Amino acid sequence: MGPVSEPTPNSRPRQVTLVAWLTMVGSAFVVLLVFDRLAGLHTLDTRQSVEKFLAEPPGSDLGVGVDGVLSAIRTLAMVAAGCATAAAILGYQVLRRSRSARLGLTVLAVPLFFTGMVTGGFVSSLVAASAVMLWLQPARDWFDGVTRQAAAVPAAASVPATAQPRAGVPVPTAPAQPRPAGVTVACTLTWIATGFTALGMIATGVLLALEPDTLLDEVHRQNPELATQGVSDDLLVGVTFAMIAGIVLWCASAAVLAVLVLRRTEWARVVLIVSTATAAALSLIGTAIGAFLLALTLVASVVTLALLLRPEARAWFSRPPGPRPPAG
Repeated sequence: MGPVSEPTPNSRPRQVTLVAWLTMVGSAFVVLLVFDRLAGLHTLDTRQSVEKFLAEPPGSDLGVGVDGVLSAIRTLAMVAAGCATAAAILGYQVLRRSRSARLGLTVLAVPLFFTGMVTGGFVSSLVAASAVMLWLQPARDWFDGVTRQAAAVPAAASVPATAQPRAGVPVPTAPAQPRPAGVTVACTLTWIATGFTALGMIATGVLLALEPDTLLDEVHRQNPELATQGVSDDLLVGVTFAMIAGIVLWCASAAVLAVLVLRRTEWARVVLIVSTATAAALSLIGTAIGAFLLALTLVASVVTLALLLRPEARAWFSRPPGPRPPAG
């Protein structure tokens, strides 16, 4: 009787493939739905729907105006697009058996589920719920490299004497794998983009601290109903400072990730890809609504993503580093 074929840890379960493709395709639909929602946000039909919602409970109890609701929808839609873009990248990494991608996709499921409600909620909920399947069997064993039906272990073969290293003779070592040029360029672009963005945010914060009236006058000019909605100038300044601090911290984190990527840290590459994809999605949305300066960060983000996802970059991270030569 011949040996029975058994699954190996390298055989990807079908449920993992299904979840990964469902995540990537569904996330792309979420981004398209966000663009459609933003395009029709200021139409007459949308305003009438919001006015009808605010005219009766529970909308009448919120204490906000039409512009406040539209601003909240715009913010939630942009967050949903960013989460969906990051989820699509993580879905691709899941196919490559990345445990950190599985964890990141699970964490993103919560904000994607709630913010996706502005686009209808069905597709985003489906993408968020599918992440649970990655923690069930047999997907969990595949990520952990566990085979439930262990094959018979052959007897250990004796090592021939000619293969034994002699005393004082160095053991031949494999040559170190050279770092692909695309990885270096991607990290350099990350440092340049994050550096300029952080400097711009810091300069904005300094300007806001020295001349707050300039920013407040512009905000009130674009949205004159803020005062009637109970949004004070102190609240606006505080929220702006918080956003500046958050973006600066984001830039600093991306710069540190780029350093770890150069040191051949696989999880840092995955996190940097997610961060760059989110920045690209937000830059694309910002460019579409008139912030044309964000086109520069959009181009840098797209090029960085393309370089980090190239086959030679993936192969360099997937191969273990060559052994170091013995001391002495």
